[in-house]
This record gives sequence, structure tokens and C-alpha cells, in this order.
Amino acid sequence: MKAGERSLQRSAELLERARGLVPGWTQTLSKNPTQWMQGIAPAYLARGEGAHVWDVDGNEYIDWPMALGPVILGHSHSAVNEAVRRQLEDGVVFTLPPPVELDVAEAIRDRVPCAERVRFAKSGSDVNSAAIRVARAFTGRDGVLACGYHGWHDWFIGTTSRNAGVPDAVAALTDTFVYGDLGSLEAALARQDGDTAAVILEPAGASTPPAGFLEGVMQRARAAGAVAVFDEIITGFRFAPGGAQERYGVTPDLATFGKALGNGLPISAIAGRGEVMDLLDEVFFSGTHGGEALSLAAARATLSELTPDAYRELERKGSVIQQGVRQAIADHGVGDWVAIGGEPPWPVTLVTEPQPGPTLPAKSLIQQEMIKRGVLFNGSNFISLAHSQEDLERTLAAYDAAFARLAEVAPANILSVLEAPPLSPAFRHQT
Repeated sequence: MKAGERSLQRSAELLERARGLVPGWTQTLSKNPTQWMQGIAPAYLARGEGAHVWDVDGNEYIDWPMALGPVILGHSHSAVNEAVRRQLEDGVVFTLPPPVELDVAEAIRDRVPCAERVRFAKSGSDVNSAAIRVARAFTGRDGVLACGYHGWHDWFIGTTSRNAGVPDAVAALTDTFVYGDLGSLEAALARQDGDTAAVILEPAGASTPPAGFLEGVMQRARAAGAVAVFDEIITGFRFAPGGAQERYGVTPDLATFGKALGNGLPISAIAGRGEVMDLLDEVFFSGTHGGEALSLAAARATLSELTPDAYRELERKGSVIQQGVRQAIADHGVGDWVAIGGEPPWPVTLVTEPQPGPTLPAKSLIQQEMIKRGVLFNGSNFISLAHSQEDLERTLAAYDAAFARLAEVAPANILSVLEAPPLSPAFRHQT
């Protein structure tokens, strides 16, 4: 697919319609126009099927962000669609809880090592905030130590460059530590001087845990009297039936889940040790749609589809992508700027800008060249069961072409070959 063969007129019209109506143009920062090459990438998608999506102008793409991670089975998956249709005939929300709540809670308990109790919500931010609140109630402390991204609520986002509107007193209660660095955690615990209620981290992502790191986090958190929390919003039900805690053999006190749980429908969960979770009888965590039945039916169907064979396929496909991208990096000599990390179910393409600045020209060039070849790229390769062998081969060919173009113009001339303004970082370095 060449840029000249595609029209993005309808995308442009809808962006203009959103201007002055929807602050930030959309509901999710990663879907904002600053994260996609305008005039090269579509601004709006109309539908998805399997591992492919179509934009509002009718152009087709292989989808790798997969809605930022939830769509693990594929778009419009037949078993999930049928489960939702059946539930829709019976109703969506009720005055009292539907039994499907128990079905999904038992399925999670049976899969997840830490899950003695389970509660549901709608977003990852919801359940991460619930984990922090219940940890504070359990310990009688206020401090939080965080590593990774944990959502938009005040307790976490106050530690980032997106902290507008967060009171200083709230932001001061959360400190951060460095992934893979137990010394950094020890220093942060010392700074909080016995007031740490929770240590929360994403157990894996673009980086995989060094030997002993996750075990060391658990040990140090518990020795300090804090509740240890795994944010498994992305890794949960993707890395293994029991998530990262199963994959790495490390069991936290609490864990949070979302994304892959519902194959795209809005559902999240908090699970964990009984004596901590039982405080949710008193700690207020309540919402009208926490037991919404369509998403729970989708979760029940999704978990049923995630069989041992399904996990073997996710591993196989992800390994093909990792090996192919590494080979393309080596073939074109761009290893100073590009790498691929993460585990096979979620390989992450990492781009280091040859000339650091306020924008991301090297990542922009890779996105530009891949989208022109019909492959949606934002860095994450969320493997789904729907990605075909042809999808893998076309994607690796697009990576190869993008890296070849990067090698031609880096480090000095990347901006000169961009066909649209470069991308901007979602979070900026704080000074």
C-alpha cells in the first residue's frame, strides 16, 4: 500500500469536527493526533475483524496495537460476540447482581495464584486505585511506591508530567522506583520512613524482570509492612492463564487485571489475599456498572477461549515477530536506535532517538513507513490469536523497509523525509 493510493479525507473531516468539541480530540491519550502521523495514519477507525481494521475511508490495516492491548482473541470474535448477544437478550444491568459475576470470579480464582477473592470494575485505573485504597486501610499508612504506569487517578498521575490539577499534598504521598533496581526501591522505602502502604509495579513490559527482582520487591515490601501489588492490567491473562505472577512464579498480595480479560469489552478486576481483600466489605469501592453483564459474559467467553493451545500460539507468533525484528535491525545496522523487548505475547519495539529533543522523529519515520505498507504501528506488538502467518510476514517486511529507510537518513536527516509533523511523547521528562 502506498500513501498515494489511500484517501484519508473522512478522517480529516472528523478531526476537524472534533476540534473545539472534544478536548484532546479523543478519550484516550494514546489515540490522540500527537501519537499518530497526521495525513499518513488514519484518525478514526470504523470496524475490525480478526487482526485487521478498516478506517473511516475504507482503508485496511494489520492491527498491532489491538486497541492498546485488550483484543487478544481478535476483533469481533465469534464466541465473544455470541456470548454478548445471548446476554443482551436477558439484560445489561440489574437491580441485583447477575450470576455471571460468580462465574467469572471463580474462573479468575482458579487461574490466578494470588486470587482468593475477586471484585470487578470497568477500567484499570479503577482497580489500581481500589488496590491503593485497600492497602492504605490494611496498613493504616498513606505512602505509595510505584513503578510503571498505573492510570489517571491522582495518587499516581501526580508523579508524572501530566500532573495538572493534582494537589501537591496528594502527589507527595507517592514516590517512584526504578524497574530492575532493588537499591532504588530500598532508597524509596527509606524516604517514606515507615509510612509505605503499598508497593505497586507492572511486573513486566518492554523490559523483562532480572533474576530475583520480583522476588526482591515482594520481600522488601513485606519486610517494610507494605502490601505488594502487581499491576497486571496488560500482562494478566496474556502472559499465562495466571498472568505474570504465574509466568515468573512470584505471588503478590494483590493484583489488578483488565484489557485482555474481556477481549475489548470494558471490564477490570482486583484479586488477592483474603485478609486484605476482605476489607472491601468496609472500604468503599462501588459503581453502578461494576457488575454490568455484557462485559462479564464477554470475559467468561474470553477465558474459555484462552486454552493451553491458545497460549502456545501466542508464544509462537510473538517469537516470530521478535526474531524477525531482531534480524531486520541487524540487517540494516540500526541497533543503536531500535531494539525489541518484552515477552513473546507482547513484544515492544523500542526506539531511541538519534538526536533527542521534544519530538520523536525516528519513531515517526518507522510509523510512517509501516502505515504506508498497511501496518498500524505504535511500538507495541500485541499478539492476538487472529494474527495469521501472512500478517506476520507482511509485518516483518514492513519493519524491514522501515529500518532500511531509517538507516538511509539517520541520524541527521530524519526530519527531511517525514511526510507529516513528528510524534510527541505522551509523557514529557520532568525538570
